[in-house]
Amino acid sequence: MIEEENKLIKRRIEKLEEIKALGIDPYYNGFSPEYFLNDILNKYKGIDSEKLKSINTNFKIAGRIISIRDFGKAAFLKLKDVSGTLQVYCQKNVLGEQYALYKKLDVGDIIGIEGNVFKTKTQEVTINATKLHLLTKSIRPLPEKFHGLQDKELRYRQRYVDLIVNDDVRETFFKRSKIIALIREFMINNKFLEVETPMLHKLVGGAAAKPFVTHLNALDIDMYLRIAPELYLKRLVVGGLERVFEINRNFRNEGMDLKHNPEFTMMEFYCAYKEYNFLLDFTEELFDYLLNNLDLGKKITYGGLEIDFSRPFKRIKFIDALKEIGELTDDIISDKDKCLKLALQLEKKVDENTPHAKILAELFDALVEPKLINPTFVTHYPVEISPLAKKNKQDPLFTDRFELFIANMEIANGFSELNDPFDQKERFIKQLEERNKGDEEASMYDEDYIVALEYGLAPTAGEGIGIDRLVMLLTNNTSIRDVILFPLMK
Repeated sequence: MIEEENKLIKRRIEKLEEIKALGIDPYYNGFSPEYFLNDILNKYKGIDSEKLKSINTNFKIAGRIISIRDFGKAAFLKLKDVSGTLQVYCQKNVLGEQYALYKKLDVGDIIGIEGNVFKTKTQEVTINATKLHLLTKSIRPLPEKFHGLQDKELRYRQRYVDLIVNDDVRETFFKRSKIIALIREFMINNKFLEVETPMLHKLVGGAAAKPFVTHLNALDIDMYLRIAPELYLKRLVVGGLERVFEINRNFRNEGMDLKHNPEFTMMEFYCAYKEYNFLLDFTEELFDYLLNNLDLGKKITYGGLEIDFSRPFKRIKFIDALKEIGELTDDIISDKDKCLKLALQLEKKVDENTPHAKILAELFDALVEPKLINPTFVTHYPVEISPLAKKNKQDPLFTDRFELFIANMEIANGFSELNDPFDQKERFIKQLEERNKGDEEASMYDEDYIVALEYGLAPTAGEGIGIDRLVMLLTNNTSIRDVILFPLMK
């Protein structure tokens, strides 16, 4: 296979030199198409052949050749651009001397065409080429037509080839772009201001995660790629920007699997004078907006599962979920030693120094999350694992926090923000103690954020939504690598 490919590459390089010998630039940059291919196809596919004969428009188009059917003195080419595909007819008696250039073209070459429109006997809209321009000579052959680029790992590494030959992959990323545009539109319609906050942080905070460490030469200090923008966004609410959101990258130096990529996209948003119950309804409204504008309906299929987005979404407290879904009894839940023993049996990375609430969270991940198919808000998380959330008034051991799970995945995390600087200071100190004990996911002590809270953070609700996982759901892709253009690879 490799030997055959090398022969094809060698022949293409020979053609490249032959083209140069004809006085033709094989990487010409002076041709600008005036039409997208699909625009021509859609405009003329409903017009009959006789009427097309009276259309004298000279069309200028460009695209990559994806197939060639050669008949000696004539040929049909199939061109592809960002909009779709269109057939081109090349005739020796029309192109004249330029037909010599056509004979040196290969599948994969990028060309410009001038010509008029007609329909073939099979009623396919086609451009009759009167002029041909070589814009880029392709040296490497594309994957064989009927088998395409099948190797998953190679597809991720060579996404550029994947996009050329696999239309369903292109469609996924068109949909991703539309989903993000709709989210942005929804937020702006609800009077949120889009902002950008730093990705280089002096301190680790805003989430429980292991950071990437880098070094800033100008100041000779270590810095961290952000694990979350939360603390900066809440500083903006302190400053009077009462509704803010950011769609951008986070970085977490953790494992890679079907649901995790170390570099991923999140939306975080904060709304003053609201609390977490507002977020539950607001999140449902966002899903309604996306499903309606994507014409998906209330029920979608994801990885063989049927997901029902009918409102209201199910709501259940964290401890109740452990009991009702995880099938744990009160005597296990309340006993740290019993929880630890069970977590170790489930091969969770915990030990006797792991806080009780964190062990419960590990049990939740193992026993509850895999059973959450339809959208489910899990509420009232323990204070120990919610260092930035406000305590619940009725039960201060828990917080006004929720996580949204769909199809066995956490999609969103939100809560009523802790705005008491004294309480926040105590929790930071506790997190710092955990960090000093070896917990690399614990937050650092952020003195400036405490100062910001001392100026006064209005009652605020905040939420983060995983964009990549959301796109997975809405495009029926069960691997996060299928919705990230260039996922991290070994």
